[in-house]
Amino acid sequence: MQASPTLLIIEDDPDNARSVEEAAQDAGFSTRCAATGLAGVEAFQQQVPDLVLSDLVLPDIDGLQVLARLRKLDAAVPVIIMTAYGSVESGVRAMREGAYDYVTKPLELDDIQSKLRRAYETARLRRQVDKLSQTVREKFASTAIIAESPAMQAVITQIEALADTMATILICGESGTGKELVARALHVDSKRAAGPFVAVNCGAFAENLLESELFGHEKGSFTGATGTHKGAFERADGGTLFLDEIGDAPASVQVKLLRALEEKEVRRVGGREVFKVNVRLVSATNKDLDAMVREGSFREDLLYRLNVVTLRVPPLRERRADIR
Repeated sequence: MQASPTLLIIEDDPDNARSVEEAAQDAGFSTRCAATGLAGVEAFQQQVPDLVLSDLVLPDIDGLQVLARLRKLDAAVPVIIMTAYGSVESGVRAMREGAYDYVTKPLELDDIQSKLRRAYETARLRRQVDKLSQTVREKFASTAIIAESPAMQAVITQIEALADTMATILICGESGTGKELVARALHVDSKRAAGPFVAVNCGAFAENLLESELFGHEKGSFTGATGTHKGAFERADGGTLFLDEIGDAPASVQVKLLRALEEKEVRRVGGREVFKVNVRLVSATNKDLDAMVREGSFREDLLYRLNVVTLRVPPLRERRADIR
């Protein structure tokens, strides 16, 4: 049987405390009560609840001080502040300082029940997201890459050294060597890990569709553009954009890529508005881009931008110890 979510009520007025406690229990919460701010903090330390409902005015320390102390102990626990009628400014201030929400007195018990349920559900979903994010980090971090061979151990060392830099990185290696896994590890090990990781295979799109996939398009900009589409640069804002098979990007796209990297902004196909973007770019190729530059099929200035750091993934035949 699933345990009831727990609520800590910090309220010095016994009548209010009793009313709130009954309403919370009717909503499915198990409750504990404290009559002072310090007693509430102590109760929190003894057993961290799922939610806290605290009065703003208390006999010793006020609700904002309680909020500050509780957030230092565990900022993930939602705190709802009770304020007197006409003290909406205090409630807004509490939310600025980290409270989940506020309720005003005289208390509307239906409103309290609704906000308690919403706060608990929000916190529960946040915990699920955090757990999933941790699972993703563990799966794609450099430590998850099989690296028994000296060649791959050298790659792991490079990943760890480069992860927190903003340098654009070009990953070179044969098909099937795990270039995208390396790119994901660079992202997960970096300070951008909480941001998006967006991967685009430049060889998988026709020229006009690749441009749309990277930079987005406005409704009606071409046949089939039935709605507005955010491109990969916009979707990766605050995170990492991985461009696989960058050597397959056609000349027209190369020009726009160069501009996006230089200006840190993009314009959607068919649009006029310019969007600032903050992305860390990682590219990968199984082609000899230097040879393509000499042949005139790849822009030298773009390669210069992409190739600030080169990370070479050794072929499988050179790391048989990593094959399981």
